[in-house]
Formats: sequence, C-alpha cells, structure tokens
Amino acid sequence: MLKPILPQTIRAPFARYSHAIEVAAGSRLLFCSGQLGMEPDDAIPPTVEGQAERCFENIRAILAEARLSMADIVRINAYVTGREHMAGYMAVRDRYTSDPPPASTLMIVGGFTRPEFLVEVEVMAAGAADG
Repeated sequence: MLKPILPQTIRAPFARYSHAIEVAAGSRLLFCSGQLGMEPDDAIPPTVEGQAERCFENIRAILAEARLSMADIVRINAYVTGREHMAGYMAVRDRYTSDPPPASTLMIVGGFTRPEFLVEVEVMAAGAADG
C-alpha cells in the first residue's frame, strides 16, 4: 500500500527517510496535529529525547484510536528549537518508524508556546479504507 519514491537522479536521503511515499488509491488519510513532549500529568521531560518519545507515544495513541499503527505513517513534520537537538530527535524518530521510512521534514524554529518545549511532531498516516 505504501511505495517509497527514491529517484536515482537526485541525491539519496542523508538520513532515514524517503523522498516521497505513494499512498494507494482509496486509502483513508489521517492528519495528526503537532504533538508536544508533555506527559498526561502535564510533566515535561527535560531532554529532547524524552520529549520526542512522548510526542511519538501521543501519536501512537492517536493512530490506535483511528485503527492505524506507526507503520501507517507516510509523512512527518518535526520542529526542534536548536541544531543541538537534531541528532537526539532523529534517533528517537528512527526507533518509532518502520520500513519504508516515511517522508520527513525537520525544521529548526525559534521556540514554542512554552520555553521548556524542545520538539513538536506532526504526522500524516494512511491506512486501508475499511480500517
């Protein structure tokens, strides 16, 4: 159902992501709002890795509610507050994604609604129409 698009005429991805993912016709699409690294009790992990794990656990819960899984993610947009957070975020992202890896964009931003937030992650997922 998901087909990675990796043209040989352009540079290969420099990290674990696909240049594009083709979704089969008739698939259900789910667009997930950006998730911050906040625990259900409002605690915020102090590290980008801890916050990224919470972002992806929130996403896992949203997908499960829609009868989808992490393997159904076709696109990730992520935002970190500094270059020093890129490697930690990417290590967590790579643990939560499967093959083929989704299309992915990572941006450095000036900040979020609260200064303790270091990362925000939003995804798009696609699953079987009868899901």
